[in-house]
Amino acid sequence: MSDFRSRDPLRHAVTQLSRFPGIGERTATRLAYWLLRQPPEVAAEIADGIQQLRVDMGHCATCCNVSGSDPCPICRDPDRDTGLVCVVERPQDVGAIENSGAHRGRYHVLDGAISPLDGVGPDELRIRELLARVGSGEIQEIVVATDPDVEGDATALYLAQVLKPLGVRVTRLAHGIAVGTEIEYADRSSVARALENRREM
Repeated sequence: MSDFRSRDPLRHAVTQLSRFPGIGERTATRLAYWLLRQPPEVAAEIADGIQQLRVDMGHCATCCNVSGSDPCPICRDPDRDTGLVCVVERPQDVGAIENSGAHRGRYHVLDGAISPLDGVGPDELRIRELLARVGSGEIQEIVVATDPDVEGDATALYLAQVLKPLGVRVTRLAHGIAVGTEIEYADRSSVARALENRREM
């Protein structure tokens, strides 16, 4: 009997579902049993959605955010302030800031934060792309919206050092967001307050 047929399909499904962040074995087991109770097309639709996510989603060449189109809808929007760019660590941070309704500029996604202990330096982030955008002369202000933690602060300081000589204004979110809180988990009013009270770096 082949390896595929000899393995326990339920155990295999639980193992795969457990790979999602925040999903432990118990939750994965509940999800697997829920899937077994659904019509077969439900599992097929879920699997197709996950597979298509990897096929259809890419990165915007301008802001480095994940998007189904290039440029992304925000970079294409003529009503956005092209001179104001908010720099975030992760794609999901864009959604959190958009939900606040306080930012009408554009974005730049770094895909992480400087963390020497994890072997992540400036060269591992999308900082070169940001510098190229600033070099075009269109951007007047960079709002650094990295997380208010050690890695986020280190990234913000580094960005201020490399951006200020280019003649662009560099501001940082005010701490309306609690220290140690990831931006994607901050509530809407805290994000809006942090944007409104941003400070010069």
